[in-house]
Amino acid sequence: MLAAKRLEVMMELEDKLKAHYQVIVDAKDAEVGVIAQENKDQKAALAKQLEQIKALSTEVSANKKLEQKNRELHQRCDNLKDDVEKQKLRTKSLQKDLEKERAELATLKKFDPAKMKKNLDASKKKLAESNATNTLVQKNLKKAKTENAELQATVKELEEKLAELEVVETEEE
Repeated sequence: MLAAKRLEVMMELEDKLKAHYQVIVDAKDAEVGVIAQENKDQKAALAKQLEQIKALSTEVSANKKLEQKNRELHQRCDNLKDDVEKQKLRTKSLQKDLEKERAELATLKKFDPAKMKKNLDASKKKLAESNATNTLVQKNLKKAKTENAELQATVKELEEKLAELEVVETEEE
């Protein structure tokens, strides 16, 4: 009996302990289920984040390529701007040169060869006429000088004669 009572008490104790620990085990099982669910959710979130990271990494590499291309295009743009400035300066310089050349051409056009030849021929004719007139004037001048010299010689002779006549007249008186 004692053994049966002990067995009964032990069974009761076992049932009590089972009941008591069953609640704890059930609570722990529920906790494990929640934790397992959280673990699944976290794994799903991690998988989703991994996919996003992969997508973002491809986008980042595409962005890097785009940024590199932007830098290259910006550099080319700056180079082209510099070239445009150089070309503008060169154009201004060439325009100044062109203006000088046009002024020189206008000056040269003033000296029309046909017109200049015509003027030269006319000048030659005038010079020839002038030379002929000058020669004639020179001859007339020589003639006048010789006539003048002859007349002065005649005047001297006459003055000498007059002086002789006056001397003779004063002697006669």
